[in-house]
Amino acid sequence: MKLIFWFFPLMLLLGGCGSSPDQTPPLWAGIVEKEVDALGIQNWIIVAESSFPVVTRGGVRTLVVDCEIPQIVDFIVNHLEKSETVTPSFSTARELSFVSNDRAPGIDDLREQLNEALHGHKARQMDNRSLTLLAQSDASKYAILVLKSKTALPYSSVFIELDSGYWDRESEDRLRQEMKAAQERGRKQLIESNETNN
Repeated sequence: MKLIFWFFPLMLLLGGCGSSPDQTPPLWAGIVEKEVDALGIQNWIIVAESSFPVVTRGGVRTLVVDCEIPQIVDFIVNHLEKSETVTPSFSTARELSFVSNDRAPGIDDLREQLNEALHGHKARQMDNRSLTLLAQSDASKYAILVLKSKTALPYSSVFIELDSGYWDRESEDRLRQEMKAAQERGRKQLIESNETNN
């Protein structure tokens, strides 16, 4: 039964890659949108190169998308930009900047297309191994969606970590400071009250 669960979505995602505003969206678009919509803060989306391993650990869902990484990233960014629920942080492998087009033909085009697909969002760079370990460590607690592309270029995977779209870290820090200050005021009032009663 578990095997069917994994392969049924894979069969559905064998649709074409491209679509223009005049065309219907690719077959995989609706499925990927539903998967992305189910995710929240501290979840990850990995738009992966074709050799990315299928992880059997619970919490990791892998879907094969018949498309190249830049087109999938562009689709995800467009979809997330319409959402107020989550906001993405992008990471790429540091090694990607050092791979030459002589050794991996097409890598220069991929870097250029990926830059456009990010719509002005900046991608932080980390060692590929560190990125993979970071995502895997979160997989023990949070869901990860892996979208395996047909891109066959080294270090081309894009890691997307999701955070709240309506409550940022600065707001959270400010809230914690205000709560701590209120708790401290309450503690001081209790001490003063006890001193006046004695």
